[in-house]
Amino acid sequence: MRLLERIALLLLVTLAAGSCSRLTFVKPNLKRHNYQQVTPDYNIRDDPRDAQRVAAIDHVAVAEQHLGAGQLDEAQTEVQAALKSDPKSVNAYILMGMIAEQRGNNAAAGGYYAKAVALAPTRGTALNNYGAWLCGNGRAAESLAMFDRTLADPEYRTPAGALANAGSCAITAGQDQAAARYLQGALQMDPASPVALAAMASLQFKQGNYLQARAFSERRLSVAPASVTVLQLASQIEQKLGDTAAAARYVQRIGQEFPQARPVSPGDASQR
Repeated sequence: MRLLERIALLLLVTLAAGSCSRLTFVKPNLKRHNYQQVTPDYNIRDDPRDAQRVAAIDHVAVAEQHLGAGQLDEAQTEVQAALKSDPKSVNAYILMGMIAEQRGNNAAAGGYYAKAVALAPTRGTALNNYGAWLCGNGRAAESLAMFDRTLADPEYRTPAGALANAGSCAITAGQDQAAARYLQGALQMDPASPVALAAMASLQFKQGNYLQARAFSERRLSVAPASVTVLQLASQIEQKLGDTAAAARYVQRIGQEFPQARPVSPGDASQR
């Protein structure tokens, strides 16, 4: 099969496989943020390096499959092979960052994400992942610039996710006005965004708007599986509204659905 025909076939196969989900593979403690699944870059010309680039695309596609199945060793082997074929593969560096985070090596992950941004400083996928990493590693204020750059990429496919990330991180950075702006934009694009709904509930609670916080909390619980943090916030909201029975029910759910979580009392803020 000629090289250009092979590239076209790879594009069709990869897009068909990738259309099933835009979710990414993150550790439980990263669940507040939307890490972006990589999408191969097929801007390939006829030159002697074409075969190496195609090989790198092959390895990245296989690595994503392994990562989705939780096979970290196999995924890393494929990514390393991709980088051997194409040392400037942005997708490979993004996947290396995801693998490092899955292994609990956050420092290394940050280096890989930063490398991806250095190689592709305007590419939304690289910028969004690095922004999420910055926010999750104590650098929330810095992350906002990454999300703004993500949103400036006209080819970025999921701006609602970047806006939700930015809003959540703006709350952490103490920038409530910016948070509200980001989150309103996210919910206009995707009214069922779990990240945006949870963050908006948190923001309204922080500002003392408990009825609004309840509304966003209930919407969040209706669109995605609960988490300890979401249930604890719901309990705190009900406590502020004077419904101690409802607050206790949310705490009971934490014990039933997350038996490994530390027992809490209604209104306890330490689980947020």
